[in-house]
Amino acid sequence: MAGISTHILNASIGQPAPQVVVKLLRQFERSIVTLDVQQTDQDGRIKAFQIDKLVKGNYQLVFEVGSYFEQQHVPSFYPRVCIDFTVTDQHQHYHVPLLISPFSYSTYRGS
Repeated sequence: MAGISTHILNASIGQPAPQVVVKLLRQFERSIVTLDVQQTDQDGRIKAFQIDKLVKGNYQLVFEVGSYFEQQHVPSFYPRVCIDFTVTDQHQHYHVPLLISPFSYSTYRGS
C-alpha cells in the first residue's frame, strides 16, 4: 500500500520515542505545504500519514525532538530533525525511520 510512515527509536536508551510531534510537508519550488501533523504512538510509530494521494515530488518530515527530550528531563542539542526525501514512485510505500539521541541522529530508508 502506497504511503508514508515513520518510526522513532531513542538509541540512547534503546526504546521507542512516544508522543513526538511529526509534521509531513510537501515541498514545491516556491512553497512548502503542511500535509499532516501527528504524534508517535507508544511504540514510537506513525503507521500512516493522512494524505489524499501520494504523488511524486519532494517531501520533508519534521520531528520535534527537542520537546521529547525536554519531557524526559534530558538536555539535547537538536530542537528538531528535518528529513528531506523524494518520492519517485507514487505506488510504493516510503518508511522513514529516525534513530535519535540527545546529541546525534541518523536515518535511512526503511521497508
